[in-house]
Amino acid sequence: MVTLLSMAFPLTVAAHEVQPAVADIEIGTEGVTITLRTSVEPLIVGVNLSEVADTDESPLADQNDALRALAPSELASALDAAWPEIAMDITLQSGGVDLPLTLTSVDIPSVGDTRIRRDSTLILTADLPVGKDPVVFGWDAKLGGLIIRQVATGSEDAYETYLTNGALSDPMPRTGVAQQSLGDVIDRYIVSGFDHIIPKGMDHMLFVLGLFFYALAWRPLLWQVTAFTAAHTVTLALASLGIVSVPASIVEPLIAASIIWVAIENVWKGGTRDIGWPRIAVVFGFGLLHGLGFASVLSQFGLGNQFVASLISFNVGVEIGQLTVIAVAFLLLGLPFGSRPFYRRAIAIPGSLIIATIAAYWFLNRVGVLGDLPYLT
Repeated sequence: MVTLLSMAFPLTVAAHEVQPAVADIEIGTEGVTITLRTSVEPLIVGVNLSEVADTDESPLADQNDALRALAPSELASALDAAWPEIAMDITLQSGGVDLPLTLTSVDIPSVGDTRIRRDSTLILTADLPVGKDPVVFGWDAKLGGLIIRQVATGSEDAYETYLTNGALSDPMPRTGVAQQSLGDVIDRYIVSGFDHIIPKGMDHMLFVLGLFFYALAWRPLLWQVTAFTAAHTVTLALASLGIVSVPASIVEPLIAASIIWVAIENVWKGGTRDIGWPRIAVVFGFGLLHGLGFASVLSQFGLGNQFVASLISFNVGVEIGQLTVIAVAFLLLGLPFGSRPFYRRAIAIPGSLIIATIAAYWFLNRVGVLGDLPYLT
């Protein structure tokens, strides 16, 4: 049980969680302008973002934290000094020719809560050689994930991709936008959906484990998973379309509260093969909240001009991730111990209480009650 729960809750909570950078690329007739939004502190000190999920895990964490406390002008000076080395890890090419990037301007927010990552906006420019060769952009894996968005002037067409492991973008033309096949879109969003359950969706994993610990019988588990899936599919679609919008400051504490409720209810109502409509209704309602949480991920990625395929594929990835959590729980706990008389007393109830305790920490943390204790984004 400890092994399974550690998968959902690493001991180092995400105080300085690593998130992908976002690059909006505009290609003109003579040059390229890139608006890059990212946390510059780890780039300056050289944190290898491909090896950590949180900058606290890096041996350079102290240096990174020191930069978080710098005023914008001081951090801008540090960025200027480090820029030549950072630029060496960025690739911008046209026709196989490297295009030197210039750091034209930088907008750094004022110092706020140093426990929370501070995203700055960098404007990068480069001249284009004569010709019609498309542009390719990307950067080294150690700079982390990169979301690229290209929008053609005067057109609703868009090219969006999520790059990891040092991959480069598709060739982006000087007129119009790069095109992705339906297969590429499906593959990208299934992987992204799965990734945001395992390993990044700690709270969603704990919620699914809470459903698992209610009872091992297939009927209650099937009803709960079906209700949860139907609910988060609805709000994921509505939020992605912009019909529903709820601030993360409200959604994230409520998601933590939903985990507490489900886990505690397991203790005093679980262990039965029959499941009542109140439990199904509660799970459905909480699924609506989790769908809003998933939508915050898609708001970073964008859905491009293949909205339906992107949305369905992301949801499929989420479902695969959730079913994987259940499968692992069944293999580690249900299969060897589920038929034993001590299962509920020694595994399901303690497991639920551990989940409730973790979620209670998250809830208090997300509403700002815990002061200087590590902040969970």
